[in-house]
Amino acid sequence: MKLTVVGCSGSFPSADSPCSSYLVEADGYRAVLDLGNGALGALQNYCGLYEVDAVLLSHLHADHCVDLCAYWVARNYRVEGCPDPVPVYGPTGTPERLARAYDMPEEPGMTEVFEFRTLKPGTFELGPLRITAVQVNHPVEAYAFRIEHGGHSIVYSGDTGESADLVELATDADLFLCEAAYTDGKDTYQAVHLNGREAGEHATAAGARRLVLTHIPPWTDAERNLRDARAAYRGPVELARPGAVYRF
Repeated sequence: MKLTVVGCSGSFPSADSPCSSYLVEADGYRAVLDLGNGALGALQNYCGLYEVDAVLLSHLHADHCVDLCAYWVARNYRVEGCPDPVPVYGPTGTPERLARAYDMPEEPGMTEVFEFRTLKPGTFELGPLRITAVQVNHPVEAYAFRIEHGGHSIVYSGDTGESADLVELATDADLFLCEAAYTDGKDTYQAVHLNGREAGEHATAAGARRLVLTHIPPWTDAERNLRDARAAYRGPVELARPGAVYRF
């Protein structure tokens, strides 16, 4: 299994990175986790536009889903003709949300290009991958994902505040890709996002083997979050960066 960081900036793109998007590959199968602002362009550095087998959206905030509109254009108006619909897994209301974002009627919306499937907490098979989704602590319906293949596991937090369910999902994960949008001692909206210290505490409680901090907005001090995470977690920890590759 291979994970490539396509984009890791939180809230809006930075000068160096698109918003959240991650490519997971196994046995020739390609799944994209989130497709936020600017991610579709960067994705083409790692995967052909028409080589994606499925898309999973953690939630419907623009920095995690809005480039599905651009992807609809790329597929719908492809010179050689529109490819077969690609499955898109997302929270309740995903088709309507994307149709509104593109200012098109909600019916049929984008359903001729994407095969929409509504996420629910639980486990399902996606090609060679085993996906477990749990709802996490965010103001909108939001999910974290555990992706398993060949005895290895990656957990992606999506956007969340403190969450016991996320800790359980990340138990013994080989890699915990965890958001750290806030700075310890500065932000108090704990039901919205984590900070570096809390990400480290979640990784420690889960017994995760490696922690990668992601979804850090341009206005957040990433190095401070990294220091705070290292103080709370004794395993290897680093900042996500576009183009970073992890293999299992």
